[in-house]
Amino acid sequence: MAQDSAMPLQEAAVERPVASEAAAGKPAPDVLPNDAARPRERFIPVTTYALIDRLTTGQAWPGGRAGAARRFFRYLEYWRRQQHSVGLANLLQAYESFSPDSDLLVTRTFTDDERAAMQKRVVRDIESILTQANYVRIDPTDVAMILTKESHYGLDLQVDFSAFEEILIYYRGASSRRDQRRRLHRFMRKEEFDVPIFQRLFLLFKLKPFETRVLEIMKQHRVPRREAERTVRNLRAMIPPAVNEKNIYIKLFKHIPRSDIEMVFPNTRVKFRLFDKLRLGLTGSAGLGVGAFGAAGKIAVAATNPLVAAGAVLGLGGVAFRQAMGFLNQKQRYMVVMAQNLYFHAMADNRGVLIKLADRAAEEDVKEEILLYSVLAKEKANHSDLPAIDAAIEQYLTASFGVSVDFDLEDALSRLIADGIVTEDPDGTLRTLGPKEAAIHLDAKWVVFLDNLPDPEGEEGREVDQAMAPAPDGIFNSPEDLI
Repeated sequence: MAQDSAMPLQEAAVERPVASEAAAGKPAPDVLPNDAARPRERFIPVTTYALIDRLTTGQAWPGGRAGAARRFFRYLEYWRRQQHSVGLANLLQAYESFSPDSDLLVTRTFTDDERAAMQKRVVRDIESILTQANYVRIDPTDVAMILTKESHYGLDLQVDFSAFEEILIYYRGASSRRDQRRRLHRFMRKEEFDVPIFQRLFLLFKLKPFETRVLEIMKQHRVPRREAERTVRNLRAMIPPAVNEKNIYIKLFKHIPRSDIEMVFPNTRVKFRLFDKLRLGLTGSAGLGVGAFGAAGKIAVAATNPLVAAGAVLGLGGVAFRQAMGFLNQKQRYMVVMAQNLYFHAMADNRGVLIKLADRAAEEDVKEEILLYSVLAKEKANHSDLPAIDAAIEQYLTASFGVSVDFDLEDALSRLIADGIVTEDPDGTLRTLGPKEAAIHLDAKWVVFLDNLPDPEGEEGREVDQAMAPAPDGIFNSPEDLI
């Protein structure tokens, strides 16, 4: 490939903004390696419209081809979104049987084996969408990363991961935001500091069946069934009764501090920090000590005045009750802090998450494809030139937008080849349709799109008599109610 093959991308370069120095203050705890130590993300934090505007200037497409390039890019965007919508429709159909929010009439029943197969397909397809949307997986077995000792919100949180049959944790956009706090050694003056966050945090979970978990406890701890059942109930005490072990729950959060991943799980337990234990323990011991000392003298005269002794015992009991309530109130304050922060971090649930992810996956595909096409359509290239093209595109994104990404060139190229916009000769030469020809090519593919529409994957279940089907919330009592 010629040395100037990436010049159409570089011509519009601007000076990269320099990040300002962080304000003084202890940095918040971070569960990820620093930026230099961890792999770059593939997410391109630039809108499709911004890229199209930058890539279709008159200077970038000499000979008056800028208008044709813009038209092709818009065609390509709609074409790619339509393809993703087909996959989304199939996924939503399979997920309907696991959705906790469904308000539709049940017309099909499934065996346990069929549900197991559907469950695996749903999880597989969701992981595929997350990958296309350039999310990064967090391994649930990486306890050291998830169960951090320090928390941005000052909470000590614990999660029982053995409760889940399915669990997926993905993030996108590991960055930081500015926050303020007051510290005693600075005389309670406000100071700014950086909080490492995940711009987006995805969570999918499905509880293990109660019976399965009981058998696991019996085997692991060698305890009788009754004790194992009691243990499982205690472990699930924080999970609302409405959470059904047959459903798959999906959550999407924004701006979650990286040290507070535990906060998003349904069975999170709030524990006292060491500071709170010492504070409440010392004040409780002091209160009980003073109360007991005062009561001791009164109890000594119990023989002469039983009413005084009874009052002393009641007073000591009152002191103990106040100390116990202090512990409970502190834990309740922790729960309020966690609930308030989750309220403002939540973005979408269940079906809504899948729709958002599919939209983001389509957008990421389009951005990758128009960047790669902008190089291949202007310069002769061979498959051996792809590493240089990849580096040129990454350099363009850094120079024009100040972002550093790991561009997914191979994935974008495979889609362009599959759609016939790019072809590869046996010797590795890459041939690309011009903008006008590419738009006409996609227009022709639209004509036959519905003729080749695939059937939904999977034929599980059997139809049931509508009159016998369970009605949601008692809305439909008979088939006539649907007319």
